Amino acid sequence: MRTGYFYSLIFALLTSASIAVVAAPGVKSEAVMAPAAVSAASAVQVAKVDLNGADAATLQRELAGVGEAKAKAIVAYRDSNGPFSSVDELLEVKGIGKAILDRNREKLEVN
Repeated sequence: MRTGYFYSLIFALLTSASIAVVAAPGVKSEAVMAPAAVSAASAVQVAKVDLNGADAATLQRELAGVGEAKAKAIVAYRDSNGPFSSVDELLEVKGIGKAILDRNREKLEVN
């Protein structure tokens, strides 16, 4: 009984994998998508967030992986230690790690 169930699952898995391969878009559509990805990346670079001027709501809205608590922690750190001298100084804020900094590095600036 269990062997039949196992073979049924394997059959379903292989069938769905073959359907996914057949239904996958061709290389030609990827070439069309590439310029859109480039223009989207350049649009992200235009809108930068100033670490020394942004309030908690702006930080929360614009930065990936930064919620209300982390945004308030960034503002509190800035208020107690003075303005940020570099984007890398953001690592000193509790709750901000290398992954969050790397994800948002292109969106950040220090004025």
